[in-house]
Amino acid sequence: MIQRTLAALEKNGFQTFFAPTANEALEKVLSLIPSNAKVGIGGSNTLREINLIDALTARGNTMFEHWQQPEENVVTIMREQLNSDVFVASSNAVTEDGKLINIDKAGNRVAAMIFGPKKVILVVGVNKIVKDVDEGIKRAKNVAAAMNARRRGDKTPCAITGVCTDCDAQDRVCRVITIMEKKPSRSDISVILVCEELGF
Repeated sequence: MIQRTLAALEKNGFQTFFAPTANEALEKVLSLIPSNAKVGIGGSNTLREINLIDALTARGNTMFEHWQQPEENVVTIMREQLNSDVFVASSNAVTEDGKLINIDKAGNRVAAMIFGPKKVILVVGVNKIVKDVDEGIKRAKNVAAAMNARRRGDKTPCAITGVCTDCDAQDRVCRVITIMEKKPSRSDISVILVCEELGF
């Protein structure tokens, strides 16, 4: 399944790497980021699980990372992510035929994935591989969005039940869904597929 997914991603124009472990994924990410690069960090538990934030801090990279920042600074940081040298995030789902599916509340993460930063790196655990787009959207809504809403303490039905009800809640996470069927023509995107369960 992993080899099939990697081959399909390559066919669709994405540069791919396979990492057997989270530690090897971290090493690969760091090797793709110049030491003087300004790095945008998309909202991602995966990046924290591989200790990327700590590693980039120790190395001295300038980072634009909006989690746990004062609310008045968040939008400014999100805009800086769009102009970063390298943007690192994860993907909510990757299909076996090489498509990337993501869901956002503000749209900053998916916007930076598609166009803006000079280089995009996506670190994806094997748990996010799905059969097709329909399954990917279901995963994005019922797993990624629900768990993210719970993490944030949002008052949405999915945060309580783990099931998307297509709600009208003010805190609704499912506001923007993107499907990258092929690598966008003016982008440079690398996908690191990790043989561990990471993030949600």
